[in-house]
Amino acid sequence: MNLQEAITILKEKGYKTTGKRKEILEFFSSEDGYRPAKDLIAHLENKYGAVSFDTIYRNLHLYHDLGILEKTDLEGEKHFRLSCSHHHHHHFICTDCGKTKEIEMCPMETASAELKNYEIDDHKFEIYGKCPTCLHA
Repeated sequence: MNLQEAITILKEKGYKTTGKRKEILEFFSSEDGYRPAKDLIAHLENKYGAVSFDTIYRNLHLYHDLGILEKTDLEGEKHFRLSCSHHHHHHFICTDCGKTKEIEMCPMETASAELKNYEIDDHKFEIYGKCPTCLHA
């Protein structure tokens, strides 16, 4: 998803696209991978001064609920990235820098076979480790 697609989704769902909301989207569109809220807050404070932690988190969760942002947990902290859900895939996530690499395979066929009498609502598959850059740093 690109910045304009994200803004279009906000408008179509009836949300105002304020300067700070656009700035949040611009931050994630310029990042390559998952970023914690504290990185976003530091970025916004450099531009606007003090920002409300609650307001930032409300917007992050709104963007997630609208499908604009994806989220994951890294070391007990929520991290976000601009959604790339043009097709079904999963991610390798670097635990040092947060960069991601798409993984095209999906384990659901195997899992579904083992869960024949269960109803599956959703799934998430991520692999964590170090990217080549962080591994050799």
